[in-house]
Amino acid sequence: MQFKLPVKSSKLNAFILFLGIGSPFFGNLPARASDLSETQLQWIAQQIFQNECNRDVACLTSWNSGEDFPSLGLGHFIWYQPGQAEIYTETFPGLLQFYHSQGVETPTWITALPGPDSPWQNRAQFYQEFDQPRLAGLRQFLLATLPTQTRFILARQLAALPAILAQAPAGQRQALAALFQQVATASPPYGRYALIDYVNFKGEGTNPAERYRDQGWGLLQVLQEMLEDAPGRPVLQRFQEAAARVLSRRVANAPTDRNEQRWLAGWLNRLDTYLPPEQP
Repeated sequence: MQFKLPVKSSKLNAFILFLGIGSPFFGNLPARASDLSETQLQWIAQQIFQNECNRDVACLTSWNSGEDFPSLGLGHFIWYQPGQAEIYTETFPGLLQFYHSQGVETPTWITALPGPDSPWQNRAQFYQEFDQPRLAGLRQFLLATLPTQTRFILARQLAALPAILAQAPAGQRQALAALFQQVATASPPYGRYALIDYVNFKGEGTNPAERYRDQGWGLLQVLQEMLEDAPGRPVLQRFQEAAARVLSRRVANAPTDRNEQRWLAGWLNRLDTYLPPEQP
């Protein structure tokens, strides 16, 4: 039985629409998963699995302390309850719809849900069920479909540039597109990995709700930060340093009760993986 989601994901539909948009700013960018070899895709999948989970299968179904939602799969895709409103972009329903579009069968209990919403009411309930068939089976399903999740993450990355150009000031668009292309084509597959992972990690930066003190932390903000750099240094080094400044600013702006300082060192270590090994 194929998975059928009662309500289509508007986010995924937006991703698909963006893939078909033409623009003089990004006509030469890599545009399809087929532009990456299977070996490169697998490498990216393993890098993200390391980044998100330290290759721990249990991490594929998690609910962080202090958060009001579970995070699932390779990209810690967020899944909200019915009517739940948070500042972060929900991504797990979009992944489910992507599975459907690829002909991938999801666990039968997901198929049987009355809607596209998370069935767990709180973290305690989630961990009471952690080793029971529903969540144990979901972990095995997610582990077996890491390549499909990577392609979904790639779709988010491919969608990021037109979304960014639509949100950025007109005077910045050409420069932002040029930076995007420079990063995307740098030291293959590291440039594509950096863009894919950052969009998966911290989003596109185009959601106005994802702000602290009116400042975002997504790919848009990183590319805008790069506009302030003097050119001449390796572009992936510039990207990594700009992302570090953006995330440090996010932590400084975050509400005190979120204690985001505890995550910053790990975030910065993750950014270091965007740099290719130094040549002897």
